Amino acid sequence: MHLAQVLISLGFVVAFGPMARTDTGAPEHQQHQQQQHQQHQQQQPTAVTEEREAQCSAASACAFRQHSKQLRLQAIKSQILSKLRLKHAPNVSRDVVKQLLPKAPPVQQLLDLYDVLGDDGKPGTALQEEEEDDEEHATTETVMSMAAEPNPDVQVDQKPKCCFFSFSPKIQASRIVKAQLWVHLRPAEESTTVFLQISRLMPIKDGRRHVRIRSLKIDVDAGVRSWQSIDVKQVLAVWLRQPETNWGIEIKAFDSKSNDLAITSAEPGEEGLLPFLEVKISDVPKRTKRESGLDCDENSSESRCCRYPLTVDFEDFGWDWIIAPKRYKANYCSGECDYVHLQKYPHTHLVNKANPRGTAGPCCTPTKMSPINMLYFNGKEQIIYGKIPSMVVDRCGCS
Repeated sequence: MHLAQVLISLGFVVAFGPMARTDTGAPEHQQHQQQQHQQHQQQQPTAVTEEREAQCSAASACAFRQHSKQLRLQAIKSQILSKLRLKHAPNVSRDVVKQLLPKAPPVQQLLDLYDVLGDDGKPGTALQEEEEDDEEHATTETVMSMAAEPNPDVQVDQKPKCCFFSFSPKIQASRIVKAQLWVHLRPAEESTTVFLQISRLMPIKDGRRHVRIRSLKIDVDAGVRSWQSIDVKQVLAVWLRQPETNWGIEIKAFDSKSNDLAITSAEPGEEGLLPFLEVKISDVPKRTKRESGLDCDENSSESRCCRYPLTVDFEDFGWDWIIAPKRYKANYCSGECDYVHLQKYPHTHLVNKANPRGTAGPCCTPTKMSPINMLYFNGKEQIIYGKIPSMVVDRCGCS
């Protein structure tokens, strides 16, 4: 019986031994799986957190750039008015622009120039690519003064109706390069010779109210309208040195039949054909050298100080008084500034480190700016073509 019990016991071990070993190892295997699952759970929130932090960081940078962009747009509006010495935007509507804008060669040449520049207005010479204007206010290059009615003291029976020209005191006679009077002639009935006469107006005294100053003989074809120009630089120089002598001028253009072909008061359909003065002025701006910086786009993940694109549309401002350009690339600066990164001077970070409480730290600002050329009405029915400094951000840096 003892031997039989031993054999039965051995048989039980052989038959059920593997199952017994499996049951014994199950808790260890399950514990190992639980540990792996816990480690995976601990790692997974970390990855999600990092992704969320990256998204928050990108959203914060995007919001900051949008804020910087809006500040830049507001600054541009204020800067343009300030640099043009305007207290407020001229009240010139689109219809008034169409009515007053001369349909003359010099104006068309300027408009064609903006077409070549891509409606941007930024000069593209090599010198201006390398250097920038160092001026606070706009520098005038061309003034187009529209004709107005003369003072009653020089009129007889409210005639002549034309022409008086006013000028800004900032235009100096010594800087005048050229002064042209533009006159539009109605079509002659036949091919003829036209005598264009320019006379200075003055208060009636001793029976005289004008003095002839210039005359020009012009051959014209039948049925052809034309713009004619005549040099009045010397007359303008006298007016600028002695403003009290500027009473205006009278314009006549007689053909062989004594018909006056000069348009001095516009009939229906002759808008933009009144006489005007085109004055070109010299300008020698001061210049400084440019610096380097980073360029980015709106999809960039760059967090450091960088230049971003920004197009200003004057029609969005409701500024119809700006004839050209209608829009231009202004750009703006945005990003973080560490003490060492892109500082204007290499030793700046050492000074800040030595005195950390004495400074708020560097800011991302324009380090190089360039001008734009602009054609606009100044509120006195004068068309100005000038250069406005520091309107385009070319480089950004920390300073």
